[in-house]
Amino acid sequence: MDVDVVRNWTAGPIVEDYDASRTILYALGLGIRPEGSDLDYVYEKRLQAVPTMAVMIANEGFWLQDPRTGVDWSKILHGAQGLELYRPLPATGRLVGHMKVDAVIDRGEGKGATIIYSRTLTDPENGETVAVVRATIIARGDGGFGESSGTAELPHPMPDGAPDLSAAIETRPDLAAIYRLSGDFNPLHIDPDFARKAGFERPILHGLCSYGIAARAAIGALCDGDPGRLRRFDARFSAPVFAGDTLVTEMWREGDGQAAFRVRAAERDQLVLSNGLVRWN
Repeated sequence: MDVDVVRNWTAGPIVEDYDASRTILYALGLGIRPEGSDLDYVYEKRLQAVPTMAVMIANEGFWLQDPRTGVDWSKILHGAQGLELYRPLPATGRLVGHMKVDAVIDRGEGKGATIIYSRTLTDPENGETVAVVRATIIARGDGGFGESSGTAELPHPMPDGAPDLSAAIETRPDLAAIYRLSGDFNPLHIDPDFARKAGFERPILHGLCSYGIAARAAIGALCDGDPGRLRRFDARFSAPVFAGDTLVTEMWREGDGQAAFRVRAAERDQLVLSNGLVRWN
């Protein structure tokens, strides 16, 4: 890794106009079907955006694949994802993204590095912030440089005891092939040979897909099904998810407008998202 290049990497302004087709495709990539109240996510008549679509809008692309970074991109993993919404995400419109690197942390020789970056999405009409997206990447092949900068936010603590609420959502076996059309074309999620070389038995589902599915579960359980009420959604990626898994989102209320959550893959009884934090109004 070229640490100076990575820590000083910026991107933007990136302007994206997105229409109903873009919004519907994202929802379909989360496995949403035209049934009941979910119809408004996939039908333009009263279209609503799944708020986590913000992670895909006006984004900087797979920038760690750029040879100037020196990162062994075949060994990177998505460690955590955060989203803070200052107002509801419009179902269609234009947003401007500005991305910057917040921290590059050496985990030690043979242990990799942590790269944390953020993207601010603004309304070009008035310059107001619509959302801030934060991502944590684990670069497994790039530790030992000894030049850390910035700090990592402590993960939200997980409560003890049984959850107050839970919701199970089945995923389709072909879900990764659909979700990637929203803009994440990492071959890890579609190419069996590439997945095996990266250490997985088969392609894994995008972390951001399981993240969006968990948000969908939280909106239904905590926001009375209203996506416009979601204000923050953070989680750590604890283990791979495979398309076809049943994802069980378990939630603990922590007071007015806040809950902790985690997600398990039911068939393997494996924790796949942890240290989750959701806030709503």
